[in-house]
Amino acid sequence: MSATPSIDVERTIERCRPEDVTPVRLEADALESTAPTYLRDLKRELNREGLFPARVTVRARFDEDCSLQTQEEADRIRSYVRAASFLGAGAITVECETIANPEKVRPALAACAERADREGLTFDLDAPITLEA
Repeated sequence: MSATPSIDVERTIERCRPEDVTPVRLEADALESTAPTYLRDLKRELNREGLFPARVTVRARFDEDCSLQTQEEADRIRSYVRAASFLGAGAITVECETIANPEKVRPALAACAERADREGLTFDLDAPITLEA
């Protein structure tokens, strides 16, 4: 039994009112920076344009069997997880076409997914592996 009270989503939704905004998917490569000042300005401009950043998509590369490269790429993904959370997105998608060593990459991506979960984001993986071994 959990000590954390359950969330009453239905009650919250009942009090929602629609807004006239367009959800958009942001490509991570299109972001100039993940610095808070840049993200704050971007969020403000998106709001002015009636756009809502619903999802951030990151194209990842794990095509080298190298622990250092894997860690650097995971760090880069985590920076976009933080950026997505800062922008108020609800989800992040990591896309990767090839993975040289799934045994090295899987725990790195699992850590990114855990970070996304802590930030309140859905983590979607579009890759030739799953996070479960």
